[in-house]
Amino acid sequence: MDFLGVIDWVVVGLYFLIIAGISAWSMKKKKDSTQEYFLADRNIGWFVIGTSILASNIGSEHVVGLAGTAARSGLVLGHYELHSWICLMLGWVFVPFYLRSHVFTMPEFLERRYNGTARWFLSVVSLVSYVLTKVSVTVYAGAIVVTSFLGIDFWTGAFLLVVMTGIYTVLGGMRAVVYTEAMQAIVLLLGSIILTFAGLAELGGWNALIRLTPKENLNLFLPLSNPDFPWAGILFASPIVGLWYWCTDQYIVQRCLAARDERQARRGTIFAAYLKLFPFFIFMIPGIIAAALVSTGKMQMSQPDQAFPTLVKTLLPIGLRGLVAGGLLAALMSSLAAVFNSCSTLFTIDIYRKLKPASSEKHLVFVGRVATTVVVVCGVLWIPVMKGISGTLYQYLQSVQSYLAPPIAAVFLLGIFSKRINSAGALTALIGGFAVGMFRIFLELNKASLSGFFYAFATLNFLYFCILLFLFCIGLLIVVSLLTAKPSEDQLNGLTYATTVAADREKSRASWTRTDLVLSLIVVVFIVAVFIYFSPLGIAG
Repeated sequence: MDFLGVIDWVVVGLYFLIIAGISAWSMKKKKDSTQEYFLADRNIGWFVIGTSILASNIGSEHVVGLAGTAARSGLVLGHYELHSWICLMLGWVFVPFYLRSHVFTMPEFLERRYNGTARWFLSVVSLVSYVLTKVSVTVYAGAIVVTSFLGIDFWTGAFLLVVMTGIYTVLGGMRAVVYTEAMQAIVLLLGSIILTFAGLAELGGWNALIRLTPKENLNLFLPLSNPDFPWAGILFASPIVGLWYWCTDQYIVQRCLAARDERQARRGTIFAAYLKLFPFFIFMIPGIIAAALVSTGKMQMSQPDQAFPTLVKTLLPIGLRGLVAGGLLAALMSSLAAVFNSCSTLFTIDIYRKLKPASSEKHLVFVGRVATTVVVVCGVLWIPVMKGISGTLYQYLQSVQSYLAPPIAAVFLLGIFSKRINSAGALTALIGGFAVGMFRIFLELNKASLSGFFYAFATLNFLYFCILLFLFCIGLLIVVSLLTAKPSEDQLNGLTYATTVAADREKSRASWTRTDLVLSLIVVVFIVAVFIYFSPLGIAG
């Protein structure tokens, strides 16, 4: 802890005081209704929506995992961080249907579009996947941060951060979560930008970084012969995971459901898309910088996942270390708060209220607080489990999500674009796709004892598997739907493009301007430019 000076601790202390102040303000708001507790009374503006989306997305697993992945394997996983265009899809394509249906959760939307069984299935799968990925990985990454950076014991630091985050999430609900996330996003971005420029200065600038980095580590499009990240696999698989994550996952979409109206929700996603352009440059590039510093003997690093905190300890002066420490804590706490709140909402609205429909609003809020507390306890219990993760953290996260995302993404995407897709097709795709994904995980864990077809199935590149599973689910959706009865027009009213009435279309059109469209197109053009620059046509050539 000797590398943190008094000024650093003052900065960290100030950060916690601000978090406490925002949380206290949020807790004073009336929390007797589910709409207030879980969706902040549906009165959130675009700025808070955008910053909250970014803070929810960029957790400590990104700060630790992205830099670690870049230090080890280069920029190839940057495809997952250049998903601003998919965030735009949330605002332009999906939000009108979500807000029009007045739902609290994504499983609830599936019930409106298909049936109650689809809602039950997605609720359970979402809760399980949150424990397998979001809660577990975030807690583990946070433990790495507090151990290697703050100098606090692994168990003590992780336990304290999980509990502190849980307190304001339990008491303050969604309002406490989104407003603290807005501040945390600013702190996280500011600290990471400073670290990136400090790293470039230490190396001698951008040109020095390019010179010291192997060409393949600057390439977003690795050869098809690459066993881990062939360009065709990552180019088409990452958007499938992105579609699920950005457009259908409660963890992200809940911020838009809390919007004041469609205009605020869409502009929030546009703002989030611009903010999402930063992580590639301020989390992945520092990993490349760390590898370059190690290669020149200017820094020592025990493992790739230590890249970001090691840079902080090596490069930043007293005072700035405290700012970045606050950013790292912000990343951990914002992601934990988001997943705690989302799990609470899913359990209370989609499971408990369905089982106890006569429950009062006040009782449901109480259940939500209890559910959040249970998730907090699960997060603590997962700490020893996640200590056993091997390999690079971010790659682990993406591979697991590649097995969970395809069926859910397919059901939502085709569900709003085609009125012929019915509940039989949706359930078949959801259950069939989930079963195949879990079967793949089981075989992958036991591949050493396999041979023939099962070995080939277990060892198929996870990106290609994701693409094939997505196509398989789409095929199931279409075939089963065509072989069974059409859904009724009354059920589909306003939930697909073909069944949206003229009044709703006009209202949606009035919610955006030409400026919104131009700002969105700029994001797309910028991403294409980044793809070209970090490709064989650019600096990697």
